[in-house]
Amino acid sequence: MTRIIAGFAGSLTLKVPTAGTRPTSDRVREALFSALAARDAIEGMRVLDLYAGSGALALEAISRGAASAVLVEKSYAAVQVCKANAALVTGRAGRGARPSIQIIGKPATSYLSSALDQFDLVFIDPPYDVGGLELDHVLEGLVPRLAPDAVVALERSSRTPVPAWPAGLELDKVSRYGETAVYWLSPEPTD
Repeated sequence: MTRIIAGFAGSLTLKVPTAGTRPTSDRVREALFSALAARDAIEGMRVLDLYAGSGALALEAISRGAASAVLVEKSYAAVQVCKANAALVTGRAGRGARPSIQIIGKPATSYLSSALDQFDLVFIDPPYDVGGLELDHVLEGLVPRLAPDAVVALERSSRTPVPAWPAGLELDKVSRYGETAVYWLSPEPTD
């Protein structure tokens, strides 16, 4: 069972695709959002959720005060689940407070090659079988889409090799939660 942990939609149970995704555990999501709250990196942020699955990460951010969210997912079934979950979360928002949630049904690399928006908070949570080459392309395509003070959380299996960071992106720290490693990244400062 996946649920929204806190915010205006707290305790709301979300639908989960029946196959092809690996939902982030509640424990890891709680740790992610605790770290983001400590950095003041949720309220008013423009969120991008690549490999969205159920949309739980972006929708958690919306529930906690993010300004907008774009959920990118290539699986048709998962896109339908994201739409249903976004409707549930939107239904919990207060009167006149319609969260801006956009759901894009295409691969992450394809979305990034045509996107024009900039984002403050990015979740990248690909299935663990997504290879390093695809992840390299996603990270390269993400760099021009990042706001100067953006925070990126990349979730991978702790057993997979550390990804290569492209120019323009630097590793801040790694957090480990059992089989899950979260790489915290930020744009390299420009002089």
